[in-house]
Amino acid sequence: MRLTKQTNYAVRMLMYCAANKENLSRIPEIARSYGVSELFLFKILQPLNKAGLVETVRGRNGGVRLGRAADKITLFDVVRVTEDSFAMAECFEDDGDVDCPLIDSCGLNSALRKALNAFFDVLSQYTIDDLVKTRPQINFLLGLNEFSPKGIAATAAAAAALTAPAA
Repeated sequence: MRLTKQTNYAVRMLMYCAANKENLSRIPEIARSYGVSELFLFKILQPLNKAGLVETVRGRNGGVRLGRAADKITLFDVVRVTEDSFAMAECFEDDGDVDCPLIDSCGLNSALRKALNAFFDVLSQYTIDDLVKTRPQINFLLGLNEFSPKGIAATAAAAAALTAPAA
């Protein structure tokens, strides 16, 4: 089973918002942190917003924030919203266009269903908060300190100190 790039970056976007919970997150900042296009993130944002995993705030000072607490968003919630298909084999597909004499009595289908359910069970045990709180340096790694009002003030103060004439 391989998750799509969309799911990967949906989780990353949610992690960013969770790490930046004191502020609204902006798509250009998230895109810059992960080195991906803003357009790609905007496409991912739509299903996340529709599912209530994020909220968007419009306007000049708008942005994105989590739609509910980070400890209430599981990885399964994200995967369910962002993945189109969980068909691990032809016989999982619903179109009925399978040419196999074992279709109704195949052990492979049963084994794959158990494996998929185990995968979903594990994803349900982890939240966005679990991913963020285990990385105390996440704000630094994502460059969040420079985007926060405190980080901007600190950066401005440091720049002023460097350019101030010596006493």
